[in-house]
Amino acid sequence: MGGAACDTQLPGSDPLSEHLKFPVSSGSTMSEPQPSFLLNTGTRMPLLGLGTFQLRGSKEVHQAVDVALAAGYRAFDTAAVYRNEADLGCALRELLPKHGLTRKDIFLTSKLGPRDQGSAAREGCLRSLEQLGCEYIDLYLIHWPGTQGLDAGDPRNIENRAQSWAALEELHASGNFRAIGVSNYTTAHLRDLLQMCRVPPAVLQVEFHPKLAQVELRELCRSMDVCFQAYSSLGTGVLLKEPAVLAVAAECGRTPAQVLLRWAVEQGVPVLPKSSCPERLKENAQIFDFQLSEEDMSRLSALDCGEKYCWDPSAVV
Repeated sequence: MGGAACDTQLPGSDPLSEHLKFPVSSGSTMSEPQPSFLLNTGTRMPLLGLGTFQLRGSKEVHQAVDVALAAGYRAFDTAAVYRNEADLGCALRELLPKHGLTRKDIFLTSKLGPRDQGSAAREGCLRSLEQLGCEYIDLYLIHWPGTQGLDAGDPRNIENRAQSWAALEELHASGNFRAIGVSNYTTAHLRDLLQMCRVPPAVLQVEFHPKLAQVELRELCRSMDVCFQAYSSLGTGVLLKEPAVLAVAAECGRTPAQVLLRWAVEQGVPVLPKSSCPERLKENAQIFDFQLSEEDMSRLSALDCGEKYCWDPSAVV
């Protein structure tokens, strides 16, 4: 078999150690501080958050948020295009008191939709605040580098990104957005933004898993003090059946999902697993009481082949 048995201790050192905060713990509970990443704004973002893509309807969102809060989740990720901002905001207002929490105890992320790029960006940002029913959003992202209705090669995408970022900067200055960032940007998109922005992005959120290690993009983020955050850590579920993942999971006595999520956070990458299943929600939160061996980390990292399971932004100018 491959790597040695999994260590039960949290990592003592990490190349991103100045950013990471791992409480000494045998597991995540409601009363314990959550493992977090220090953003360039000085704010800490939890390493684990609940992704809400495809959670639809007030009942499903309410149940998922209730289970997540009980399991220790303190970050929630939504977007205008998910069409559940209002349901998420309502669920949080109803459920935070039940769990002895307040708004300041959670980290809320939303995103500007592609249809609102450019001159419509400010209106789109304000709509997210209204839908969520919040005075502020902890992190607001431009969801996609392109504009809905434009061809990927249309140079107006570049102009619209700049206009959209200016709108995010305005709402950051007003305190409505505590941090701002981007999602699905390539290395070229991010370099362009870093050259023209007044406020640097705090976060880049992209697809990331063992088959898509995004080495160049991660290194750029590291060098420019931008937090690299993962979505689709499970490869849309495909990687749950990957032989190498199954082998490591069997050796660790963990689920394949826990192994994939741990592979990311052990590299200092925050994750946003999504599920409406209570048991999976709870399992996905149990990733801070074990550590993968160096050999197992290498086995998983060796799967990298540049394979994407989600959207590919590389054609967008």
